[in-house]
Amino acid sequence: MSRALVRIAIVAGEASGDLLASHLIAALRARLPHAEFFGIGGPKMQAQGFDAWYPLEKLAVRGYAEVLRHYREISGIRSQLRARLQADPPDIFIGVDAPDFNLALEKSLKRRGIPAVHYVSPSIWAWRGERIRKIGESVTRILALFPFEPALYEARGIPVSYVGHPLADVLPVEDGRVAARELLEISPTRPVFALLPGSRQSELQYMADTFIRTARQLSASLPDALFLVPLATRETRLLFEQAIYRCEARDLLIRMLFGHAHDAMAAADVVLVASGTATLEAALLKRPMVIAYRMSSFSYRMMKRMGYLPYVGLPNVLAGRFVVPEFIQDDATPENLAQAMLNLHADRDNAARIGEVFRDIHLQLRQNTAEKAASAILDCLPAEVRAHALAAA
Repeated sequence: MSRALVRIAIVAGEASGDLLASHLIAALRARLPHAEFFGIGGPKMQAQGFDAWYPLEKLAVRGYAEVLRHYREISGIRSQLRARLQADPPDIFIGVDAPDFNLALEKSLKRRGIPAVHYVSPSIWAWRGERIRKIGESVTRILALFPFEPALYEARGIPVSYVGHPLADVLPVEDGRVAARELLEISPTRPVFALLPGSRQSELQYMADTFIRTARQLSASLPDALFLVPLATRETRLLFEQAIYRCEARDLLIRMLFGHAHDAMAAADVVLVASGTATLEAALLKRPMVIAYRMSSFSYRMMKRMGYLPYVGLPNVLAGRFVVPEFIQDDATPENLAQAMLNLHADRDNAARIGEVFRDIHLQLRQNTAEKAASAILDCLPAEVRAHALAAA
């Protein structure tokens, strides 16, 4: 078997990285049809012809305590992957988010002359800002999703490209509530809430019960309320079903969906969402939301001690102020969450103002991201490899 003209190693560590990387692979393949892609990835990447040596679920844990519990397995995977990549070097390595896993790997590969691109800036603007020195030592270039990030790297002499966020390219700028309700066969006047307790099993374990009890509180005030719960995997669906039984909530009007997160959020009056990429998705869909997050006490103490900003949700970070309410850890009670959601549901003028803020954010982030990222990565390829591959395209 002949060797591919360009061999590109990629590591994505969770569902959002799988989506980012899948768009990137498609854009790179359009320019480099003979490229080979391999490493750690998920189903969306595999649908683009990616060879997954390990499934991304192996890396999809969050929080200090959770990572410590899985440390031996994750460390073993990184060691095996490093050895395999060093024995048969790719032409370039792309780490998609997952900085705690990828930066150390990128550093070792960069030292061996392999270009290392990190796609998604670590949140140095929110916490652990001291990481910027380590990032500079580890990467050939950073691909930043948000417009305020490049200046942080440029000030330290670290190569960086602002590429925008691919979700802003994919999702429509206009509000899609009416179409989403028609698709899901929901009355335009019915109170609808979307519940997104997270894409990781560890997140469900901490938040599923709280989200269901919040739905119970909402249902007491709005008896005909419908709750849409999109879940990404069979495992997370099972965990949510178990929580429904545990909370004795089978009487609630809960409709679980396999995927369809965007449809569920677009159809909702208000979204209750775990802090993470889904908050950005809700913002791009122009939905009022309440952001919640719970984790182990140890993880929370560590993150709080190293945090810089008063907010954690991406919509508030991008706006530079509290646009939507956040409830973290002990504040994330069913009572607090339900009251905040009822307030948003009742105040349609406020919902419209929130929608306008989110529209401005959407337009800022719409940058034809996959194409910009692909161009930046091509620039990082060794000149001879790039010339040969483009000539053969």
